[in-house]
Amino acid sequence: MTRSAIFVSVSPGERRIALWRQGVFEGAWIERPARPDGVGDLVLGRVAAVAPAMAGVFVAMPDAETGFLPESEAKGIDLSEGSILPVRVTRAAQGGKGPRLTAKVPKGTDVSGQAPCLIARGPDAAVRMAEAFPGLAVVTDDAAEAGRLRAILGLGRVGLVATAFDAEAEEAFAALAEPEVPLPNGGQLTIQVTRALTAIDVDAGPHAARDANAARALNQAALVEAARQIRLRHLAGGILLDAAGMPAKARAALLAPFAAALKPDPLASVVGLSGLGFIEVRRARLYPPLHELMTGPLGQGLATLREAMREARAMPQATLALRATPAVIGALQGLPGALEAFAAGAGHPLVLRPDPDAHRPMLEDVHG
Repeated sequence: MTRSAIFVSVSPGERRIALWRQGVFEGAWIERPARPDGVGDLVLGRVAAVAPAMAGVFVAMPDAETGFLPESEAKGIDLSEGSILPVRVTRAAQGGKGPRLTAKVPKGTDVSGQAPCLIARGPDAAVRMAEAFPGLAVVTDDAAEAGRLRAILGLGRVGLVATAFDAEAEEAFAALAEPEVPLPNGGQLTIQVTRALTAIDVDAGPHAARDANAARALNQAALVEAARQIRLRHLAGGILLDAAGMPAKARAALLAPFAAALKPDPLASVVGLSGLGFIEVRRARLYPPLHELMTGPLGQGLATLREAMREARAMPQATLALRATPAVIGALQGLPGALEAFAAGAGHPLVLRPDPDAHRPMLEDVHG
């Protein structure tokens, strides 16, 4: 199906945003409105601690959060402990680290509040994409979200539909949580994320492994797909790509094609070739990587809550229960509004059944 639009799918506690252009899936975001990533937020903060060894200061922010402000982002500003100053969030909290900040804020920023406090929210993903692609319509399946976006983007720009993500879009989005990505001729990428770096392995498959020309063609396709996956998954930091079926010295010829594939992504750049033949990429950290949002107790719980809402709409007479580990249930209970949104949409609350032995969250019919 050829499509070009920004699709916003809303479910309890979460909204997913997909950018499609000419039938190609080009962008993916997950947002929890009760816990926004904060990028672009203007905050009135207070210097909580000076960190000379890190060439910066830690800044107390709203909701007991602490951000880091490098000295290079606050030249000429008093950074002594207790100082009050407006800051803007330039990088979301991720990987166990707090948000990154800058003191470069618009002139005339209102600083009349009592620190720490929020001055203004940054734009969310749908608004950012709408500004970046002014020719694309924005389509959502939630009336309240349509009203919010129309107030920002204009009435004619935002459409309301029954379902924002069709089966193809759901499949494309779900695939971003999987480590394997299929390639032509039976090859695949395997993406492994660690705390230190991301490793991408190219498996040539049986056909390309026997044919040098096929291996070269597969590596070319792998570079294009790897660049796309890096962008879609919001992978960041150090990234190493291991090409298939080529001597380490010959892999230098892949640097220019990979740089070209990464060119549409302003956050990413090719660093070079390591001594072991890995192609090294650096990508700036900005938004939380999708694997952090899609996995873990909260990601599993919200995915199951989305499934529960679909079942509740298909079978309004059923009363559903969620059987899951205490960690998953606790994560849902700790996200403001998620379970309440399900109850409002389904017409009944979700029955919660903690089960330490549950291998994965499961839905049950209470009366089944």
